[in-house]
Amino acid sequence: MMPLSYAKAGEENVVLKVGGSPEVRQHLENLGFCAGTVVTVITQLNGNLIVKVKESRIAINAEMARKIMI
Repeated sequence: MMPLSYAKAGEENVVLKVGGSPEVRQHLENLGFCAGTVVTVITQLNGNLIVKVKESRIAINAEMARKIMI
């Protein structure tokens, strides 16, 4: 298990756990980052990620990416 911030671009990964405060977890789950969801990192720039989740592209910062475990 590792944070999403360590994933390589183009690789499909499965979300295993979402950490952080209850508000942060709820926000990430609303964006589609739920346990069991397949996510693909599209690109990474300065630690910030563009991620494909459920046919949508979402930009998240490095801090949020560290809370999503794959």
